[in-house]
Amino acid sequence: MDVLRIAAFSDGDDGGNPAGVVLGEALPAADQMQRIAAEVGFSETAFAAPLVAQAKEQGWRVRYFSPENEVPFCGHATIALGAALAAQEGDGIFPLTLNKTAITVEGRREGGLYAAALQSPATQSKPADAETLAAALALFGYPHDALDPALPAAFIHGGADHLLLALRSRDALQGMAYALDAGRDFMLGRGLVTVILAYAETPRLFHTRNPFASGGVYEDPATGAATAAFAGYLRDLGWPHGGAIDIVQGEDMGMRSRLHAKIPAQRGSSIRVSGTARWMTR
Repeated sequence: MDVLRIAAFSDGDDGGNPAGVVLGEALPAADQMQRIAAEVGFSETAFAAPLVAQAKEQGWRVRYFSPENEVPFCGHATIALGAALAAQEGDGIFPLTLNKTAITVEGRREGGLYAAALQSPATQSKPADAETLAAALALFGYPHDALDPALPAAFIHGGADHLLLALRSRDALQGMAYALDAGRDFMLGRGLVTVILAYAETPRLFHTRNPFASGGVYEDPATGAATAAFAGYLRDLGWPHGGAIDIVQGEDMGMRSRLHAKIPAQRGSSIRVSGTARWMTR
């Protein structure tokens, strides 16, 4: 089975978050997809197959697997999938049917790179409870005054569930550290896919880090699902985003990644998250 390796949300020809992409006539069995994802070893691998014609649906059936489990939605693997579909099918917008929702991804060739944009599932957010916040601060070793009071801790959703912790300083973000096993217990015990740590350089430019212990990965260098959820949270909060934000992620890992999110006015609506993708191998 051919596994494409594509770095999504790249910073030009560098950086980005590696994802596996498997295109086939039909999806393999779940245990086979899980085994392949573990062998690939990237934070996620996307598996896609054309929807059956007699179902009167067009597009692709997609499932996402981390090395340890299936996840409901993965943004960077969707961007990588958009690049792979554009390479195979030509530039276009591709409808995707996920386990619990339907989205689209757009892919087009731009010189030696591919540009891709996903429309996320619906977004929602709510304040984090005191117990979860205290446990998160203990996990990362942050005092309460390390948090940015302008961006209160929250549960955020954009196809998957995340916890947002916003920090007052870039130095605090750079100093992120935690124990992987404790992080896995924290995230799985609360149904979280990742924790997003964010620092606002300006109202429209953020630096983020995304521990992904729930999938057995210490940190993700670019996380489209969390970016969509975060953009929806900013809209819910009434943050002065001006209709779009840019995110730099992965810099502290040496894998600088760039993500852009457009934020429509309607509360709860889909977020468009875009970036470039570079082929690692063909």
